[in-house]
Amino acid sequence: MNAHEAITAHIRKQNAHLERFLELDEARERAIEKATALCAAGQPFSTDEINEWSARINAHARNGISPTRVIVTQEMIREHALRSQS
Repeated sequence: MNAHEAITAHIRKQNAHLERFLELDEARERAIEKATALCAAGQPFSTDEINEWSARINAHARNGISPTRVIVTQEMIREHALRSQS
């Protein structure tokens, strides 16, 4: 493999890694929105789904260049819901 092919392969691999990160992050954001809406409505909510996606993102990040995500607490969701209502 010549240098041009190696660089192209590397860029494709990085691009695929970042595309997968975006998919995972979008799913996490949907889970955050769901929990925030439940919280704002005064209904019970959980951060389990959010943190499952966070764990997947963090595992994925160990194999490439994407960022990690923090584990979300119920208090964080409550604060987010309050800010969203303002």
